[in-house]
Amino acid sequence: MALAEDKVREALKQVIDPELYVNIVDLGLVYVINVGEENENGRHDVKVDMTMTSPMCPAGPQLVAGVKGAAEGMEEVDTCEVKVVMEPPWSQDMMTDDARDHLGIF
Repeated sequence: MALAEDKVREALKQVIDPELYVNIVDLGLVYVINVGEENENGRHDVKVDMTMTSPMCPAGPQLVAGVKGAAEGMEEVDTCEVKVVMEPPWSQDMMTDDARDHLGIF
């Protein structure tokens, strides 16, 4: 059965930004999730393009490792490749309403 992008997105919600205490999906840090074709063992390779709230984000390596771990922890996922991109630059407009409420941004 094909793995849906939204299922991977849900799994990535367990990755919490250590400074803001909001998950990276609601923060709008995950830009692209590409689920590859099912391989011979019935699993998928996943590629994730994500960004940081700033280019010098000290939590960057931790967040990348968290994304890789969350995706590869799914039984349908074989490997996860994470690419950090800075285009388009992140802004608060990319956050969900839940994230805005949590952070008191209106």
